[in-house]
Amino acid sequence: MNLMEAEMTQLNDQELSILIAQQAGQLLLKLRDSYGDPATWDKEKATSLRKQGDRLAHEHLAAALAEHRPTDALLSEEGADNDDRLSATRLWIVDPLDGTWEYGQGRADFAVHVALWEPELKKLSACTVDLPAQGVCRAMSDAVADEPAFPTDRPVRVVASRNRPPVFLGPALEILGKTMAAAGITQHGCELIDVGSVGAKVNELVSGRAELYVHESGFYEWDVAAPYGVARHYGFIPSHVDGAEIEFNHMPPWVPSLMVSHPLIVDMARDALAEASRG
Repeated sequence: MNLMEAEMTQLNDQELSILIAQQAGQLLLKLRDSYGDPATWDKEKATSLRKQGDRLAHEHLAAALAEHRPTDALLSEEGADNDDRLSATRLWIVDPLDGTWEYGQGRADFAVHVALWEPELKKLSACTVDLPAQGVCRAMSDAVADEPAFPTDRPVRVVASRNRPPVFLGPALEILGKTMAAAGITQHGCELIDVGSVGAKVNELVSGRAELYVHESGFYEWDVAAPYGVARHYGFIPSHVDGAEIEFNHMPPWVPSLMVSHPLIVDMARDALAEASRG
């Protein structure tokens, strides 16, 4: 056992989560750098990079957890799934490369997600979102303010999927803007911003650059788990769009919707989305 391995055996769950997420992130950066200038990549080369990155990061995370948490179960986007995990008392939910498309474009808005779900407690713990190309790592052990700041000099910024935005998002944001103005919260309305992966979107919120994230077309538990825990730790309110709590370790591991909101506007945002969906 080398010094690094000896030190890793002493880490608690959150410390291990941070370490292996950052290690995977550095492997992804090194791999991408080896492909040269993104401006020179053709479609075949970008596809090769994405596939290799997914596999490399998954293998690193899976090996580290198998060695240092051998009795825990694992759910990974890139790993084989089976229903054995449904009876596990501890389940690691990882997305080795969240934002694979952005990674293959040479962009910075991709992330590594590592989270621990404890089914009996219905509790997320040890959540880490590492954004290696931005030099940012968000975790549930970070020191945070009592409540996130709210902007008074700009519109409320909203992040959503660029490919699958909520159908009623436009009308909902018009309603939300009017509701916030009537409540004396802000007169600046709302604006959409373009960000890639789920982890990168949540980072915009916890960094103070956005206040609301809405996704209604569904995705998987590995997309959601680590950002969900990090968002809550930073004082934001994550839930399904209707306000219901999200739980994990389902078969299949599907999450129908997600909303992450600044606490000041969470009820207004939910009401606006509901009103817009009714037409």
